[in-house]
Amino acid sequence: MRDLHKKKQRPVMQNRLKKTPKTRKPINYRGILTKAAKVVGGVALLSAVGCTGYGIYRFIAGTTFFKLERIEVNELKTLKRQEVIDLAGVREGDGMFGLRLRSIGEQIGKNPWVSKVEVRRYLPNTLSIRIAERRPVAVINMGYLYYLDGDGNVFKPLTEGDSLNFPVVTGIGEEDFARDPAGSKDALREVLDLIAHLKSRSDFRLDEVSEIHYGKGYGMTLFTAAGGVPVKLGSGDYSRKLDRLARIYKDLQTQISALEYIDLDYSDKIIVKKV
Repeated sequence: MRDLHKKKQRPVMQNRLKKTPKTRKPINYRGILTKAAKVVGGVALLSAVGCTGYGIYRFIAGTTFFKLERIEVNELKTLKRQEVIDLAGVREGDGMFGLRLRSIGEQIGKNPWVSKVEVRRYLPNTLSIRIAERRPVAVINMGYLYYLDGDGNVFKPLTEGDSLNFPVVTGIGEEDFARDPAGSKDALREVLDLIAHLKSRSDFRLDEVSEIHYGKGYGMTLFTAAGGVPVKLGSGDYSRKLDRLARIYKDLQTQISALEYIDLDYSDKIIVKKV
């Protein structure tokens, strides 16, 4: 019998085109070596230049011509010239190019009397040091006595030999600065404002004041150098209040020991309280 089932014909596979492999370019070893040689040569040249430059620097730094011979320090009121030189850590004979100006300035600036410092090198052999010193305008009692400068900076604890010929500021302590630093700075600015008024006067001057007390919520109270009499000023309008005090203070000096206080914190009157 015939086979009724037809045989499945296999699909004819089409011939695949073989891809022609890409031709590799030959490696240009000569070019690579040339570039490498240039890089190595450049590095070697830079190294040589660096070594030569360092050698020249060492030679110049070591020559007698570039040795420190002169140290210039501007005239100072508190610090002594030798103190400044000791702080700078330099001496005659040091190499000029070995001086580290920034480091010298930082060392000098650690002294509390120094507000600003400028250090310059002038070849062949001069070092210039210029200092702006702090100027105390008062002594502030914060548990310990410190100097207070005209910018409101508490900058140095008093030690033996320091001058006490300044009014003493009280009422602002270390705990106030810790609790309310902004408010304490404002209070010091008010103190400095009052001091400025007193320094500008020819009557009832700053040297007639022994203490300036700041009371939070009230303001300023002066204590006279003669007799320690409290003079209540309150806050602000110091020029007018001091004018009123000056008109009567000369007459009051004869009875100063009998006074309990003087109150100027009124717009239309002065209260003089006797003991």
